[in-house]
Amino acid sequence: MSHLLRRPLAAAALVLLAACAAPPMVPPAAAPTSASPAAPVPPAAGAPSQPEGASGFRAGLTGTTAQRAMAAAANPLATEAGRQILAAGGSAVDAAIAMQMVLTLVEPQSSGIGGGAFLLHFDGRRVRSFDGRETAPASADEQLFMTPQGRAMGFVEAVVGGRAVGAPGVLRMLEAAHRQHGRLPWARLFEPAIGLADGGFALSPRLHTLLAGEKHLPGNPAARAYFYNADGSPKAVGTRLRNPELAATLRAIAAGGADAFYRGPIAADIVAAVRGHARNPGRLSETDLAAYQARERPPICTDYKAWRVCGMGPPSSGGVAVAQMLGVLAQRNIGALPPQPLQGQLEPHAEAVHVFSEAARLAFADRGQYLADPDFVRVDTAALVSPAYLAERARLIGPRSMGRAVPGAPDGMQAAFAPDESPHRTATSHISAVDAFGQAVSMTTSIEDQFGARLMVRGFLLNNQLTDFSFLPRESDGKGGIRSDGPLVANRVQPGKRPRSSMAPTLVFERASGQLVATLGSPGGAQIINYVAKTLVGVLDWQLDIQSAIALANFGSRNGPTEVEEGRASPALQEALRSRGHDVRAIPMTSGLQGIVRVRLADGRWGWQGGADPRREGIALGD
Repeated sequence: MSHLLRRPLAAAALVLLAACAAPPMVPPAAAPTSASPAAPVPPAAGAPSQPEGASGFRAGLTGTTAQRAMAAAANPLATEAGRQILAAGGSAVDAAIAMQMVLTLVEPQSSGIGGGAFLLHFDGRRVRSFDGRETAPASADEQLFMTPQGRAMGFVEAVVGGRAVGAPGVLRMLEAAHRQHGRLPWARLFEPAIGLADGGFALSPRLHTLLAGEKHLPGNPAARAYFYNADGSPKAVGTRLRNPELAATLRAIAAGGADAFYRGPIAADIVAAVRGHARNPGRLSETDLAAYQARERPPICTDYKAWRVCGMGPPSSGGVAVAQMLGVLAQRNIGALPPQPLQGQLEPHAEAVHVFSEAARLAFADRGQYLADPDFVRVDTAALVSPAYLAERARLIGPRSMGRAVPGAPDGMQAAFAPDESPHRTATSHISAVDAFGQAVSMTTSIEDQFGARLMVRGFLLNNQLTDFSFLPRESDGKGGIRSDGPLVANRVQPGKRPRSSMAPTLVFERASGQLVATLGSPGGAQIINYVAKTLVGVLDWQLDIQSAIALANFGSRNGPTEVEEGRASPALQEALRSRGHDVRAIPMTSGLQGIVRVRLADGRWGWQGGADPRREGIALGD
């Protein structure tokens, strides 16, 4: 987006705005010592194919450029808050905190202080990763999502209410990151969100669309009064929403730090809402909240051709899965198969979609078998991403689709667990920022399902992240129940455990120089992995600018059908895939990518180009 075109967006946002040191890890629990043949775990009944509905596609977006610093988020008001913080001398972490607080207000269906996040940070020398994933209550057990009849609960039955609410992690994580890398005072970072919550913001078209299609949120009295009219219809686009309760909550956290959230009246109100739900009470306690700790984890950094790509390790599966896909694709010349213009947009090459989807199948097979919270399960990430192992996996890709991949056997790892094939449905947002000090952030943040548990407390929504665990603790009997003698699922519910995630915040560097190349990530549940990998291939292999790579039609596989984006994959492409043996499904694929890439500017100097997903409302802004 040119300088002249981006000014009106920034000005509009300005008008509306005007009114972690990691504790030691718990020793991992020993894994079972034997395995039996893996049977698929059926998805939870009633689970949606993706976490958030579509709200249109903004054709014609172009990338934004900046010289010194840049912020990108899923809503213009959040992006402008990040830009203001950067312009005031804040760090990338400072900008991320300000953007998250605004997103809590303006994009409540996706993320907020009632949820969790993963954050990658580059300080100019090294990459560090922060885990703010929710934890299961101390009183939770592996039967949490099982019916008295020994079967998996339905998805909606599990989600709506308190049962699936985990201890939120985002504030503890952000506080830890700010302690190490913040430049502005903590309280300063809350000012944009507090101002908007007090003065009001215009309800956006996307939020209105999702409210109109939402069946369960009106069942919560606080949410119904805030989002809906007296007749039950959602408030109109442009309605000024004021949230004084959230403003008061943010003021308390700004003044008292994360402790104001995890202890005292706010924590008591969270627990009362969770445990007091009339139909589906949960087990979260004030002790669970007070005990929550963010963790620092080793990032997953692997080589891909001329680049070094870093992602988030377990309990997220995103970094490992993306690294596996790139490692497999490194064995194939996907760079020679760029998308081609077709009817005013770029059409992915059928052979590229074939190879990419097969690589995804292989990664998702391993994801379901091996990946879970490393505090509870031994996860040998080095074995899973070793070049020799991935070269071996790449040889499984032939001219026709394998249909369904089976987990591999990396050196030193045994298939001691049953595979978890539960669908993951994460209502999520992504934030990217680069500052004037050579630092960068990639942060993916989530409350899980659209509008989370549909519980509104003190102006924010609570997560339902515990449904990211496997509903079935053991190998499936194929009929919705379990084999009593079957192997355990690694990603089963356990007290204090963090559910496996698909979030894939990513940083990219030049291998030779160590220079930062890009920060990016996306929402989208398990599809996040394909969205991020597609964008990386677009930028690195096909040499697309970041906006074009994000806008390119989505495609991939989650070790099931080959999925292509509805309305953006031509009949010819779909037929070419079927001729290669693919079971093709054209479905909505509502990614929400935000990315910032280092580029040579028109004046010859190095700067930044930002891109935002046309499937959502985000923008990138910088100075």
